[in-house]
Amino acid sequence: MTSSNSDRAYTMGRSKEETERLIQQSGLYEDITGRLLRDAGLFTGMKVLDIGSGAGDVTFAAAELVGGEGEVLGVDMNPEILETARTRAQAAGLANVQFVVGDAQTLNLPNDFDALIGRLVLVYLPNPADTLKQLATHLRPGGIIAFQDVDFSTYSSIARPETPMMNQLAEWGVEVFRRSGANVGMGLDLYGTFVDAGLPEPSLQYAAPVGGPETWIGYQFIADAFRSMLPLLEAYGIATAEEVDLETLAQRLRTEVVASKRPLILPPHVTAWTQLPT
Repeated sequence: MTSSNSDRAYTMGRSKEETERLIQQSGLYEDITGRLLRDAGLFTGMKVLDIGSGAGDVTFAAAELVGGEGEVLGVDMNPEILETARTRAQAAGLANVQFVVGDAQTLNLPNDFDALIGRLVLVYLPNPADTLKQLATHLRPGGIIAFQDVDFSTYSSIARPETPMMNQLAEWGVEVFRRSGANVGMGLDLYGTFVDAGLPEPSLQYAAPVGGPETWIGYQFIADAFRSMLPLLEAYGIATAEEVDLETLAQRLRTEVVASKRPLILPPHVTAWTQLPT
């Protein structure tokens, strides 16, 4: 479905509900992202470029690290979600962030950034190494590149007979991403992507939110994710609305986890970071 980086499909669709889900997702993954940015070396006074900034959560995390002396520019192709990001930034009193609508590869951006960051962006690009190589030209010598992406490739290894619903949801989710043109193994492909882009070999970490308590928000998060994916699930003939049954999905997941004593694993993320030569 995608033929160029500027003509790519977003598997999750674009809606008010999807924006709300993205904000919820940031809460679930904020520890992983925060560790990435700290380990990569973001600090006070830096100028940071965040591509695919969405509702602004990664931009805001970077803004906290660079402080009032630094600045963060978020770039996204969706003007509506950037309005949400601007409203949230204003409400949070973040004066050191700005947002620009457009494709980071074609925008006329300066070449004096100290760091290039992104979360859940490269998974949708047909040529992520080319994208990284081009975007890295906007960095100063010694600049930091830090990306975080999903990896569905290990889901088959965690399937268990006592969790048939989780197994089915994983199969459906992976297939809809694959059919929509996304790279379901992007997380573990980050290493090769950095190397193919001519960047120094990155440091890597692998992590995933895992939950079992009945009150955990992860059950509703999965239900909301399938709400966003449902149009493509049906369009590709993977699953029907009746089979997914969104209204009871979160509760059925919760019931299966409690009965099986097997926790729910949200999509694993891989983080990668490196630094250009000085």
